[in-house]
Amino acid sequence: MVEVRRSRIEQLMRAEEKRFLRSHKRSKALFERAKRSLLAGVPMNWMVRWAGPYPIFAKDAKGAYITDVDGNRYLDLCLGDTGSMFGHSPQPVVDAVGRQVSKGITMMLPTEDSVWVGEELARRFGLPYWQVAMTATDANRFSIRLAREVTKRRKVLVVNGCYHGTVDETLVNLRDGRAVPRSGNMGPPVDPEVTTKVIEFNDVDALDRALAEEDVACALMEPAMTNRGIILPDPGYHDALRELTRKYGTMLIIDETHTICCGIGGYTREHGLKPDMLTMGKPLASGVPVAAFGISQYVADKVMERILSDGTDESGLGGTLTGNALAVGAMRATLQKVITEKNFRKMMPLAERFEKGIQEVIDETGVPWHVVRLGVRIEYHNTPKMPRNGGEYEASKDYELEKLMHLMALNRGILLTPFHNMALISPYTTNKDVDFHTAVFRKSVRELVK
Repeated sequence: MVEVRRSRIEQLMRAEEKRFLRSHKRSKALFERAKRSLLAGVPMNWMVRWAGPYPIFAKDAKGAYITDVDGNRYLDLCLGDTGSMFGHSPQPVVDAVGRQVSKGITMMLPTEDSVWVGEELARRFGLPYWQVAMTATDANRFSIRLAREVTKRRKVLVVNGCYHGTVDETLVNLRDGRAVPRSGNMGPPVDPEVTTKVIEFNDVDALDRALAEEDVACALMEPAMTNRGIILPDPGYHDALRELTRKYGTMLIIDETHTICCGIGGYTREHGLKPDMLTMGKPLASGVPVAAFGISQYVADKVMERILSDGTDESGLGGTLTGNALAVGAMRATLQKVITEKNFRKMMPLAERFEKGIQEVIDETGVPWHVVRLGVRIEYHNTPKMPRNGGEYEASKDYELEKLMHLMALNRGILLTPFHNMALISPYTTNKDVDFHTAVFRKSVRELVK
């Protein structure tokens, strides 16, 4: 295997940063101006995480491409980190949003679109009852509340390296067998050991031990990890997860926000999972803020009376803008005309081609890396063997190398998800786009191993 030298990473980083500065002068000017009114110079702090000395400022986006204020055009493989996974501003959603804006944005009343959306989500995911939220964070938070109401327990179980939005109970890491605040978690409200148990993904024995005390209200998990690279479940893991949660009376919540990449019903439908609750957000309305969570008949029977008896609407579920007509209309258009079997039939072969291209470069150059695919989501990582859990991934992560690869791609017209080496294939992505990425990746890796 070829060794990637630290001195070469540093040398290339200096050259790539100079190249970035030459071609992003307008973005620099806007960033300097923004720092006078926006915290960290951006509307949300994680926007400074993009590769380069400062973030690029977007001008417009359509389909699989973004143009920045300097006129640079990019093949977008980040796609809003799944929020625009099915392309930027798909026309059916643009049309639906335009129609609804003229008819009313939010009225605190249900619309016919909401009925259609509930029926369609039930058909796709197999859970009979649905509620709408604004974000996947909200959907997860509300589902945890319902699980606590049903079980009369307080604890939440998650896996090390998980990400379920800004839910306090899930911003944790596993250290020496204890739940501790994640390093970037600002102002954690309580010691996470009070609220949360943390285990490694794919560890069935640890799962059994964690649930055996019968104090866990819910296990909240992605069916495959996606925020520490893509980490796939071992064979039989989901069978064990479902068996043990039922054995110990714990609600199983599956978060499909990222794993909708597997098909129109996500990993749950593709692999026949049977959760008690299911959450998802980001791509449901093609980037218009909305989310949803589904619940089983058992959960519905346990919570319905309590929900209907709340006369003050201070249950901790929902908010004034939740379920607004605009968001629900955009969700209907997205489910009906964008997140479709037809589009997945186009996207899957492209994702396979993308994966194959990366693997060919790894084989040609001898770099000790691997590539993994989950539906139309593809990721490469700087280890020869795929990690089985979040701890293994973090121990192997090379932040400097990853940042360099991202900047090399950006300088050549490709955007990857800034937090890791993730790419998404949209219905607008083409064979030419995939081969363009392979060519850029090949050239970048060859430069790296010189």
